[in-house]
Amino acid sequence: MIPPLARRFVAGETTAGALEHARQCNEEGIGVILNQLGEHYDRREPAAEATATYEALVEEIDLAGLDACLSIKPSQLGLDVSEALFQSNLDSVVTHAADRDVFVWIDMEDHTTTDATLDAFERLARQTDGGVGVCVQANLRRTPDDLERLADLPGKIRLVKGAYDPPQSVALQDKAEIDQAYRDQLRYLFEHFRGEVAVGSHDPEMIDLAASLHEEYGTPYEVQMLMGVRDDAQRSLATDSEVWQYAPYGGEWLAYFYRRVAERKENALFALRAILS
Repeated sequence: MIPPLARRFVAGETTAGALEHARQCNEEGIGVILNQLGEHYDRREPAAEATATYEALVEEIDLAGLDACLSIKPSQLGLDVSEALFQSNLDSVVTHAADRDVFVWIDMEDHTTTDATLDAFERLARQTDGGVGVCVQANLRRTPDDLERLADLPGKIRLVKGAYDPPQSVALQDKAEIDQAYRDQLRYLFEHFRGEVAVGSHDPEMIDLAASLHEEYGTPYEVQMLMGVRDDAQRSLATDSEVWQYAPYGGEWLAYFYRRVAERKENALFALRAILS
């Protein structure tokens, strides 16, 4: 039983519950990005189970005709075991999804996973002609170089400010600096990226900037927000913009919340502000 506080941010414990949540969002014009909770698997067996679960979810999405896609954490598919295992499991899910026209996002985890994640995206973006997307974090000092590397690829890039707490040597720490980095990187994407830009932000300023950049450059884009955060704004934006909601689900919701708070205290404050608003 998920308590009311967590239920605001988690689309149930079961696949059926997650699909029903997606159906309700679709009725309001909002697409749903489904992520089965679970990460940092250090054995092959749970990574294989997650792979099979995502492949089954693809079939359920296709059968139900939902406007929904997947978002998968690399460590969920075995990156902590080996990069080769992660690539093999991800390839299996992406192939399964491509056959059913279901899009797959590759989540970005802490900064130590960046190279493996971007390598997987680059390879699969070319193989599927844009059937995958990747998340990049504006607070990392390396991100401008990464965006230049990815600019000519098909697919989608989700730009977020960054929910992890990397050391100062690899990441910006000051909020104002991170905000400015986000603006600069968003402009770069709209000007140079071949594919579609996903604005992963709840910040009205950044969402307005994206709309202006779209008018200037014509680059297709979508707005992505978390389940339970600015729900009214999501519905309002969906009347004239493409909006997707990131909705985690599954039995590992307690570990999910604990890990997010332990990684970065600002995550707890962010959730509290969402509840109070």
